[in-house]
Amino acid sequence: MLMSKTLIIAEAGVNHNGSLELALKLVEAASAAGADVVKFQTFNAEQLVTNRAKKAEYQAENTQNNGNQLDMLKKLQLSHADHLLLIKKCDELGIRFMSTAFDSESLQFLAQLRLPVMKIPSGEITNAPLLLQYARTGADIILSTGVSTLSEIRDALGVLAYGMTTPATQLPTSSADFVSAFHSAAGQAQLKQKVTLLHCTTEYPAPFADINLKAMDSLRQEFGLAVGYSDHSQGIVVPMAAVARDATVIEKHFTLDKTLPGPDHQASLEPAELKAMVDGIRQVELVLGHGRKEPAPSELKNRTLIRKSLVAARPLKAGETFQAEDLVCKRPGDGKSPFDYWQLLGSTIHRDYQHDELIDN
Repeated sequence: MLMSKTLIIAEAGVNHNGSLELALKLVEAASAAGADVVKFQTFNAEQLVTNRAKKAEYQAENTQNNGNQLDMLKKLQLSHADHLLLIKKCDELGIRFMSTAFDSESLQFLAQLRLPVMKIPSGEITNAPLLLQYARTGADIILSTGVSTLSEIRDALGVLAYGMTTPATQLPTSSADFVSAFHSAAGQAQLKQKVTLLHCTTEYPAPFADINLKAMDSLRQEFGLAVGYSDHSQGIVVPMAAVARDATVIEKHFTLDKTLPGPDHQASLEPAELKAMVDGIRQVELVLGHGRKEPAPSELKNRTLIRKSLVAARPLKAGETFQAEDLVCKRPGDGKSPFDYWQLLGSTIHRDYQHDELIDN
């Protein structure tokens, strides 16, 4: 997946609280902030969790009750019709729509929308059947890797490689098929063309000490794929630092108001913060430059002002020879270079020099 600039995904997630009206406002806010993509979550709560699944600690705290995930998620679903209206709104505002499917039925619906890029969340990285279904949508894949080891990521990539290189009617017989697909030339070619990995720390908010941005380097070196970062930390510093470490994708949760009820609002950016992050990332991209060490056009005019030349330390007479005490280095730098100092020592002075006069011998 080749990109000329960092792809910035504004993660609306479930911060619409199940309201289409709020979801549409989130699209507007993401567009106004300058994000490239606004992303939602597509799921059928009853196919995603059992009624025994407890809320995560942060979810229980932010929703102020200890009920189960099922009851919470039922209130956060968007209908298929809602998705179509959100896509229409995105088209009107010139921002790309994306969503993450958490179950097979939801993924089948998203596949029918022919989205060019699909995002697989960290929690599904061991869900081999869903990974295979993702691979066979034909879309490019962004795979988040929170709570994952390199081995688990390799296994997931094997499933994706298998799905991308075999007919849709062909089913695997064992995990060995995935291993073979991962190591095959065709599998590697498809992964490099279609898959981006996102480093992620799955905690809300993620402690700075656990961010470990250098893991992006490990992912890049281990798999040879494009690498980005999905951020759950507070503030906007970490995403900008990730871009400085060559992140190709940044994903960040945002909300209209951090005080709204719901599981993810408090760990999200508000619109002004989202815009500041987008602007900051674009500035980081600009300052990273082309990588060649050479004078920048803006600094050339200062070169002679800050450098020095050889000048006469005292009045000098023609026919004498230069001695160490005859020469000093002073600004400006539009005369003979101080690198010629040793070459001049002992040589004949060709003309008279006044004190502080540039040496042109």
